Amino acid sequence: MHAVISQTDFPELKLRGRGKVRDIYEVGDKLLIVATDRLSAFDAVLPTPIPDKGRVLTQLSLFWFDKLADVVPHHVISADNFSGDLASHAAVLEGRAMLVRCTDPVPIECVVRGYLVGSGWKDYQKTGGICGIPLPSGLRESDRLPQPIFTPSTKATTGHDENISFDETVARIGGPLAEKLRDTSLTLYKRAAEHAASRGIIIADTKFEFGLLGDQLIWIDEALTPDSSRFWPADQYAPGKAQPSFDKQYVRDYLEKIGWNKQPPAPALPPDVVAATRDKYRESYQRITGHALD
Repeated sequence: MHAVISQTDFPELKLRGRGKVRDIYEVGDKLLIVATDRLSAFDAVLPTPIPDKGRVLTQLSLFWFDKLADVVPHHVISADNFSGDLASHAAVLEGRAMLVRCTDPVPIECVVRGYLVGSGWKDYQKTGGICGIPLPSGLRESDRLPQPIFTPSTKATTGHDENISFDETVARIGGPLAEKLRDTSLTLYKRAAEHAASRGIIIADTKFEFGLLGDQLIWIDEALTPDSSRFWPADQYAPGKAQPSFDKQYVRDYLEKIGWNKQPPAPALPPDVVAATRDKYRESYQRITGHALD
């Protein structure tokens, strides 16, 4: 059993920042991204970590970065060679860290939706579309969309990201880059959805992040994980309601059930919820890659 890591502390490295899940350090002109076992829900980090979660996020990202490298270059330099300053931390980093190129992050979250769910479903009920993109009337929750759509959002450093229209994206970053983000995101989603479907998983939606290295677009952060995507078991798909999933929806449902008011501090999770969530993360990895995490 691998150690559960809620937070890393490498005093001799410069800490660039801590996200909800990742700790990021500077290593010369590169970045070290460590996926911890922290879990966030409703914009709060829960006090209870999920064993293996950071390893699933890292290993699944590496799988997709490699599989889809012909679509767009990614930022990973190494994920298994922690020498020099990192050698003393190799045991902690194993399986959950990536040494990556430093890029200039594009300030847009690139969301692709293939199904009507989440904030997209709420938007559709109010407006008949998502992010200003009109959709056919009469669609139900979790229905497959006629074709995948690109629905960008702002990248909030705190609180919620905010959905924006494609025109607003153009206004913020310019037309050529906005079009490149849209086309790249849609291609990545379609290719990934096709592979996942062959493994019995529906990718309902996902979000991508990109950076610029000079004028080259680079895929950064994580890739098609249960934290950045909604994965549904295809054999249980039944539109017209919410779907069972391989992501942290299980935890969200538990938090809704106990009536947490979504204000910090977040409540601790009981052992059965932790175990079931770990199993869902591990199963998503196994189904998509074709082999077990270990």
